Amino acid sequence: MAPKKVLAVVLAGGEGKRLMPLTADRAKPAVPFAGSYRLIDFALSNLVNSGYLQIVVLTQYKSHSLDRHISETWRMSTLLRNYIASVPAQQRRGKSWFLGSANAIYQSLNLIHDAQPDIVVVIGADHVYRMDFAQMVDAHVKSGASVSVAAVRQPMNLVDQFGVIETDPDDPGRIAAFVEKPKSTPGLPDDPDSFLASMGNYVFTTDALLKALEDDAARLDTKHDMGGDIIPYFVERNDAAVYDFTTNEIPGSTDRDRQYWRDVGTMDSYYDANMDLISPLPLFNLYNLQWPIYTRQSVSPPAKFVRSSSGQSGEAHDSIVSAGVVVSGGAVQSSVLATDVFIDEAAEVTGCVLLDKVHVGAGAVVRRAIIDKNVRIPAGATIGVDPDLDRRRGFAVTDSGLTIVSKGQVVPPG
Repeated sequence: MAPKKVLAVVLAGGEGKRLMPLTADRAKPAVPFAGSYRLIDFALSNLVNSGYLQIVVLTQYKSHSLDRHISETWRMSTLLRNYIASVPAQQRRGKSWFLGSANAIYQSLNLIHDAQPDIVVVIGADHVYRMDFAQMVDAHVKSGASVSVAAVRQPMNLVDQFGVIETDPDDPGRIAAFVEKPKSTPGLPDDPDSFLASMGNYVFTTDALLKALEDDAARLDTKHDMGGDIIPYFVERNDAAVYDFTTNEIPGSTDRDRQYWRDVGTMDSYYDANMDLISPLPLFNLYNLQWPIYTRQSVSPPAKFVRSSSGQSGEAHDSIVSAGVVVSGGAVQSSVLATDVFIDEAAEVTGCVLLDKVHVGAGAVVRRAIIDKNVRIPAGATIGVDPDLDRRRGFAVTDSGLTIVSKGQVVPPG
């Protein structure tokens, strides 16, 4: 049988309100992550590693940095008809912008008509994981369903943050109910404290997707959402299959990171996902070269650790240190340092995520904080030491005590 022709659609138009202030000036998929990457790099790397090289990325809010990253990084061979195209909202179906994730695809149906695929893979752009979508497509074809939804187990206390999948007891491969972010749901038969969460990854048979989108566009009682409207549309017709993420095999993966999947939708989850990377045996292994995560390569010089003018050693432990970083007599512990960060003499950085070109002055102390790009922390200043002081200075502080300094924010002298 001839292989199915696949078009991949990446939904990258969300505002990312819960990731403010990191999304104050950029789209959520463009948020930097793990020192050298953008969040969208994980979705695109998974598709490319799966062998799917015709990809459209639907954008809307504050998309300049995202568009620039895609155009500079994700260049494919047009000779082989491969492409990754960033597509903004264009009002092709009326005078409105994208009204929801389903409406984003509906307004971009010209892309599907042009590509003429047998299968459409639809995924989000803001999760951290590895996945071979070719395996999911194979399972979808075998299921005979019009749509397959990838599912991952999550603890019950997160039930109101995900689309929840309940399977048919008589046919565990079929979805009996799909509820978007409910307040409660029954636990799994073999694990009452867990539930099946939608990963936001879908595989559609093209004709069925087109009809569902047309029907949704004609309705008045819809939010035009993939999880809230399109998937229930198929569930009501007993035409939706579930794909178990735990069956997905990735070359080079280990028992520790094989089932890793994180939704970095809040500041605390974003911070935790960064911290997952830095242990000697990380929960998510960036160094699996059999399934690489691709990104734009910096032109910065190598990182270096040097003594300060007074002879104090620069050092970093249990940390990710990107190109261009200079630690000059400072101390870094359990942190992620992005490109061109500078740590001055006697400065202490512990449990932090520092984005591009952050400058930490001599003697400054920064603990459990996220510092956005280009922020200069003066000599002797403190961040993350006193949450009440951080709030009075206008910094964002989460309920867990994590401090966030936004891009361009001025840090008072120490």
